[in-house]
Amino acid sequence: MHYRLDLVLKPVEGALVRVIGMTERRGFAPRAIQGSPASDGRWRLQLVVDGGRPAETLRRQLQKVYDCESVQIVPVDGPLPGQADAPTGAAP
Repeated sequence: MHYRLDLVLKPVEGALVRVIGMTERRGFAPRAIQGSPASDGRWRLQLVVDGGRPAETLRRQLQKVYDCESVQIVPVDGPLPGQADAPTGAAP
């Protein structure tokens, strides 16, 4: 199952590495990442992950990371960013 994590991080050294590391250690594979600084100085990050475990497990663990201020999870339907749709049938 694919999920998009919407995170708000404190802009401190190592915050991104801690989030990605925690994601991988919990059995989720990062597939796409996008982020930018907000006007308040914090980082807004979208991380698309793939995994067979419940996403709530990952959300609870990421909320324990000191630099992570909030986490929301949205299921993603369809192909991941940068991937083409899978073929639907045989070629004529």
